[in-house]
Amino acid sequence: MSDLPRWSHSPPSREPFSQQSLQKASRLRGATVTEGLCPYCAVGCGQLIYTKSGKLIDIEGNPESPINQGTLCPKGADAFQLAVNPHRVTQVLYRAPYSDHWETRTLDWALDQIARRTKEARDTDFTHRNESGRLLNSVRSIGTLGGATIDNEENYLIKKLFGGGLGVVSIENQARI
Repeated sequence: MSDLPRWSHSPPSREPFSQQSLQKASRLRGATVTEGLCPYCAVGCGQLIYTKSGKLIDIEGNPESPINQGTLCPKGADAFQLAVNPHRVTQVLYRAPYSDHWETRTLDWALDQIARRTKEARDTDFTHRNESGRLLNSVRSIGTLGGATIDNEENYLIKKLFGGGLGVVSIENQARI
């Protein structure tokens, strides 16, 4: 005789889930998935960015990425928490010279300030020709540093804008993707 119990009714499901668990669905079901790159370093790990109704709901590693195959380092794995952190600054804050407090300003105001100050610095330091008459068209008081996740196309545009357009000499990037 077998040691197995005799069931008077149908045997239980072989699935290790409760009925309540079986009725639940993934919170990612129905979300829009956008492929992206981790913003932290020059490795270029692939990420999947999930949104519903225009709201970010999750970020995870992309298993189809040949670089990270779905894995993420601690910084990349924390990208979602960075994006939805309630303490994240989402508006322009400005502290005037010698002020002891920050003021909230509009993005248009900030962009106008950046453009105005860049033009002032360029006009002040622009060198058309050196002492021997050689054509320079350069600015040495402004520099630019590109981020690690900027691709070649974006770096090309930065080089054209800052080098060709503004005459900036100090242009650096760490692009590897």
